[in-house]
Amino acid sequence: MRSPRAHYRILFVCLGNICRSPAAEIIFRHQASLAGMADDFEIDSAGIIGHHTDSPPDPCMAAALQGRGYHVAGKARKIHRHDLRDFDLIVTMDESNLADVRGLDPCDEYSDKIRPFMSFCRRHSDPRVPDPYYGGQRGFDHVIDLLEDGCEGILAEIGVC
Repeated sequence: MRSPRAHYRILFVCLGNICRSPAAEIIFRHQASLAGMADDFEIDSAGIIGHHTDSPPDPCMAAALQGRGYHVAGKARKIHRHDLRDFDLIVTMDESNLADVRGLDPCDEYSDKIRPFMSFCRRHSDPRVPDPYYGGQRGFDHVIDLLEDGCEGILAEIGVC
């Protein structure tokens, strides 16, 4: 899965790009930095819908991430078809996001780049990264656990560019 470019470009996608996908972006950026690979990646996140465009990460998710020592930053944006061309890996949080992203690729040109996030997890076997809003603080903590696991799996799978 390595790219011939200097940077491997990863896009995390959820519904609104204010919770799960920005958290994955933040966690992956942190893990890549700790591994001494921050310069090897371009990392971004996007949402299926554009309702939250330019909004910061959700305050509850931001607080949960900060509680684990992550630096929270970023603004929501909507995914565009050109993202399928421009990114090396597009990682979706649930089945609905996966179907929506695949819907942007009617000719199946980029299907090998589009993967469900949970396919990278090594310690968790949940079918999806759930929306944490319905689980209170425990829901946010569980989502962060899943994202930490899967981001480690992505780093292990793609290695250093």
